[in-house]
Amino acid sequence: MIKQLLIVLVVIIAIVCIRAATRPDTFRVERSITIKAPPANIFGLINDFHNFGKWSPWEHLDPNMERSITGAPTGKGAVYQWSGNSKAGAGRMEILESTPSSRVLMSLDFLKPIKSSSQAEYTLTPQGDSTKVTWAMYGPSPFVSKIMQVFVTMDKLIGGDFEKGLAAMKTEAEKA
Repeated sequence: MIKQLLIVLVVIIAIVCIRAATRPDTFRVERSITIKAPPANIFGLINDFHNFGKWSPWEHLDPNMERSITGAPTGKGAVYQWSGNSKAGAGRMEILESTPSSRVLMSLDFLKPIKSSSQAEYTLTPQGDSTKVTWAMYGPSPFVSKIMQVFVTMDKLIGGDFEKGLAAMKTEAEKA
């Protein structure tokens, strides 16, 4: 009986590993929203980590989360680090590129619960009296990530959070 269970377990693990091996080597999650505000009103919410708490969907996962903002005050070279409970995890973001009122590119390094690196990109496109804001995250998918993606895609994992964050950004930007 134990031998049969071990054989079934090995077959299941083999199937998961084979399916994981067929997953792409990179991932990309993207969401957009139209905000009735000029790009300049929205840009400061993204380009200045001091404003991150006004719209980030992850800022309130841990009321005791430790945060630090170092480097440049805004734009290229600004660094945001956090460390919190198991929901918030720990990590570091740094603004790599900042083009006023149109684009911000960040490196995003998660340290806990799972170590990974990716990039987050925000693009602002004027549309009459509104702005289309697109938030994308992309990066490599190491084999461990591919195994996880056999059961849940990155899009399902964080897409809803992007939608919440963009909705909060819209509320904040349209107040001004």
